[in-house]
Amino acid sequence: MKDDEWLDVLLRLRERQVPAVILTLMEDRGSVPRGAGTKMVVAEEEVWLTIGGGNLEFQCTAIAREMLASGAQQPREEKFALGARAGQCCGGMTRVLFEPWGRPLPAVYVFGAGHVGRALVTLLATLPCRVFWVDEREDYLRDAPPGVRCLHADDPCDIARRAPDGSLFVVMTHSHPLDLALADALLRREGVRYLGVIGSQTKRQRFDYLLEGKGIPAAKLATMRCPVGLPDVKGKLPAEIAVAVAGEIIAVYQGGK
Repeated sequence: MKDDEWLDVLLRLRERQVPAVILTLMEDRGSVPRGAGTKMVVAEEEVWLTIGGGNLEFQCTAIAREMLASGAQQPREEKFALGARAGQCCGGMTRVLFEPWGRPLPAVYVFGAGHVGRALVTLLATLPCRVFWVDEREDYLRDAPPGVRCLHADDPCDIARRAPDGSLFVVMTHSHPLDLALADALLRREGVRYLGVIGSQTKRQRFDYLLEGKGIPAAKLATMRCPVGLPDVKGKLPAEIAVAVAGEIIAVYQGGK
């Protein structure tokens, strides 16, 4: 491995606007798989280079991806004893520096793979965000745009509950009851940066009535955007609705209301 190979990796990631965490072995004592200064780069779905493999690398990769999921921007250090208890036979000790690199991209979860959902994820895939496309119907998620991560789920509400804090959510499924269940799940959790639900003003009034009956406070209901999308962008075509919703999402992740 060239000493500067990790720099080539970062250059490629910058072109793709992919954030990552740089791992550096800062100290080594005793027998260790790699020496101090060894680097590794971890992104959400890819890994480059190695700090020695085994359980050490497994643990460090998990920590790095946890940092990426939470949007951490501060570096951190961790010490690892490379003994049998840790699943390593080296018997030494090492200290690893984790450095977030690149601007963290907002995570946008689109629930629903109908015509409007597909138009929206196609547009979002061109923007600086991480797009997760969720549907119960696996065949509807085929031929997703490049960069879009497809999540097939028997119960999409599980994904809504487990998504990282700070995520943005758009609900536009094929089922009004599922839309209601997703809105309920998302309004009950913390850390939702944006919640948009497709539908008319009549649907909004019905959902407000039903959700309030389930115990959702009025202040929480007021955070839900329904009808979703910029009101000045008119039209009922899937592409027109997608532009209106994407515009609202851009306004949110760029710091607007």
